[in-house]
Amino acid sequence: MNHLIVYAHPSEGSFNHAILETAVTGLQKKGHDVVVRDLYAIGFQPVVSSSEIIGGLGEDIVQEQEHLKWADVITFIYPIWWTGMPAIMKGYIDRVFSYGFAYKYVNGVQMGLLKGKKAVILNTQGKSHADYAKSGMDQALRLTSDKGIFEYCGFEILYHIFFESVPESDEATRKQWLEQIADMASKA
Repeated sequence: MNHLIVYAHPSEGSFNHAILETAVTGLQKKGHDVVVRDLYAIGFQPVVSSSEIIGGLGEDIVQEQEHLKWADVITFIYPIWWTGMPAIMKGYIDRVFSYGFAYKYVNGVQMGLLKGKKAVILNTQGKSHADYAKSGMDQALRLTSDKGIFEYCGFEILYHIFFESVPESDEATRKQWLEQIADMASKA
């Protein structure tokens, strides 16, 4: 199976990077083909240009869309910052999930064009699940990303996992989380 990982964290020393490495290793051990698009490493430009608004896609976007076409499963790995995805990930979605590629309207009805693709979303966050649940932010995060972006474009969500209170987590907890990622990858 073809697995694309879209990754957004600037630090190789982050827990997000450990998640990335664990996912890649687990998928490759199962014989899957894996392509990683590390948005910071490739210097992805997240700002939509005026020409893109009217459909003029640059070669960088065409290349990213080719990766998405190739993939059966797309894993998005990024931290939750300011109760949302990092700007570089949002810019990736803004630019790559363009009209006519990821979605379109037919007679006023929205159609997701990435049907048949599966998505895995792995997020780290600084707050606890309980803190986000108190304010309803846990549901808002799922609603805006899962429903408002990925399902809207036709993806089937396989998993959306939030790793909580990461800055305060201990090594044993992080090891357990990475084992969870490895187990998921072994079942992919």
